[in-house]
Amino acid sequence: MDITLIYRIAGVGIIVAILHIFLSQAGRQEQAQMLSLAGVLIVLLSLIQLIAQLFRDVELVFRWW
Repeated sequence: MDITLIYRIAGVGIIVAILHIFLSQAGRQEQAQMLSLAGVLIVLLSLIQLIAQLFRDVELVFRWW
């Protein structure tokens, strides 16, 4: 597993958290919630791609048997 993925997820989380605080303080609660949802979706899409790669690798290993 590559450590850059962990850094990328942490970076997205930090940026989303800071922007969420700024938007909440500005009275834009709906936009802050949408931003949080978008951050979660970005991370989930990254993880889904990784899980799909894992399944391809497992299939490739067992195809040889």
